[in-house]
Amino acid sequence: MKLRRSKALDETVELNITAFLNLMVILLPFLLITAVFSRMTVLELNLPYLNASGNAEEKVDLELQMLIYPDALEIRDANLGRIRRFAIENEKIEWTPVRDVLVEIKRRFPEETAIALLVDSRVAYKRLIEVMDQVRSTEIVNVGTLEEVELFPTILIGEAPAPAQENDADISVDALQTGGEQP
Repeated sequence: MKLRRSKALDETVELNITAFLNLMVILLPFLLITAVFSRMTVLELNLPYLNASGNAEEKVDLELQMLIYPDALEIRDANLGRIRRFAIENEKIEWTPVRDVLVEIKRRFPEETAIALLVDSRVAYKRLIEVMDQVRSTEIVNVGTLEEVELFPTILIGEAPAPAQENDADISVDALQTGGEQP
């Protein structure tokens, strides 16, 4: 007895991918529209010089520093001392008074572009980035328009010294220009 092969086995079967292509036509644009494309921003940082002036030829009148502690921010001049201390309550920084002091310093020293951020080891990295964003520039209202003002784009990073006593006296911004003599 001879077995006969059926004709159906001899024929080649063609794959029907029409349904798959229809799915791809719908799915591909949807995936491209909803995809999040990340952009990385690089910020160049400069480390402070070992000696305070950097170059012997350059005369630096203001050595602006911001000390960042877990419970406070402190703006100071390296030569004269603390300008202002801001308490951090409930992990939130009230940026309006900090910006006001930085804008006033920038108004009195328009050529100054550098600020040294001295960070306590207990401060979170996210807080450091937040402070860096705030000291680089700010927005101010000028004659009814909102203007972006460059504050201190050159950022130096270092380690903060032990916190000073809170009852230490602040110097005024006016004293910066007079070399430490209070008006």
